[in-house]
Amino acid sequence: MALSSFQNTFAGNPLNRASERRKDDDWLNAQLKSDDSLGIALWNGKPLVENSKEGGVQIAYLPARMVSELAGGAETLLFMGLWKETAVFAVDLDGGADPCDGPLQGLGRFEDLRALATRLPHTDAAILATAKQMFEWRRRHKHCANCGEPSLVAEGGWKRACPACKAEHFPRTDPVVIMLAVHGERCMLGRQEIWPAGMFSSLAGFLEPGETIEEACARELHEEAGLKTSSVTYHSTQPWPYPSSLMIGLIAQVEDDDAAPDQTELSEVRWFTKEEARTLLAGKLPNTFAPGPMAIAHQLIKAWAES
Repeated sequence: MALSSFQNTFAGNPLNRASERRKDDDWLNAQLKSDDSLGIALWNGKPLVENSKEGGVQIAYLPARMVSELAGGAETLLFMGLWKETAVFAVDLDGGADPCDGPLQGLGRFEDLRALATRLPHTDAAILATAKQMFEWRRRHKHCANCGEPSLVAEGGWKRACPACKAEHFPRTDPVVIMLAVHGERCMLGRQEIWPAGMFSSLAGFLEPGETIEEACARELHEEAGLKTSSVTYHSTQPWPYPSSLMIGLIAQVEDDDAAPDQTELSEVRWFTKEEARTLLAGKLPNTFAPGPMAIAHQLIKAWAES
């Protein structure tokens, strides 16, 4: 059951993570051999998908036995959790040769998750984002951060253990504040020079050690646009597997509209009325556009513009 009536793309993973099962190697091995267990595959970060009967796209599930064979060991295997009573595993494949031209021929196709996220069922997108984020963490943390020796996968893929110094390492999530600055009946959006021409979005930045969410929001708005924040309201969060962030969506009331881009993070800022923001989201504002519905920035602008 959803905890909120509103969920961003990549939120709402329906699997029971069954963390109590992760340490039970005998149970995990039995599930991998079971004819009932399911598997999903990612190749170079792209999930294996297929067309659905409704004309959309969905996860192309594989037998868990096949996923185990493709993994060839624990390093690229992940226990995702349970769908009701069915165990679900994921495998992380890489290399230049498309597995759909080999062992997975005729079983689906690999597509970029960001490109197809809004075409997937909400729950499928969340499951795949979890797998992608976990594999990204494991790929980037193969050595012990304490002593530098190679670490080993443990607990169904949710931990890395160092056999040399006995340190244990767990998946990390980097918190990011993303906020819509509002003054009166206008909101402010900014753009970076490297973005596509005409694209404007909410401001964002990483939460630093020792900061509250509100303090990070105020700091980022001041650093990037010279604005002073008077209050912060929480909207929603979004898991963002590029590579492993949690976007914390906020509406920030600011003291004035005297904004100026810092010319480092931002090259331009612009204020929008609610009507202009609605036109922007509809793609009808000339030479200007906002992030698509998949992005939490879009949902922040929409929530304010429709309030």
